[in-house]
Amino acid sequence: MNKIYTKNAPEAIGPYSQAVEAGGMIYTSGQIAINPESGEIESNDIKGQTRQIMENLTAVLEAAGSSCDLAVKTTCFLADINDFAEFNAIYGEYFSSKPARSCVAVKSLPKGALAEVEVIASKRQ
Repeated sequence: MNKIYTKNAPEAIGPYSQAVEAGGMIYTSGQIAINPESGEIESNDIKGQTRQIMENLTAVLEAAGSSCDLAVKTTCFLADINDFAEFNAIYGEYFSSKPARSCVAVKSLPKGALAEVEVIASKRQ
């Protein structure tokens, strides 16, 4: 098992890794819309937060030798299911390969985030 870290994504806010590689697969931790430079959530709308989440995931996957195109499965959490369409619009720009996905509404997310996404992806060969 190999732990993945990049300074181009936010530091973990708890006792976990940004991602882990095991058996040729990459498992990311859930990413919220924290800007890695400021350490803060800088957008308070779903589109801005979703774009930051996708940029964070892209950075983590690249550091692990993978990409959004190699995603097999994503799990998405929304603080408000009414944000589903706007979330999907940005999500679809990054996951054009259409991996399997679960998307659920949750009561709340860390730091008051509006969304969180985790990814399972294969490693580049």
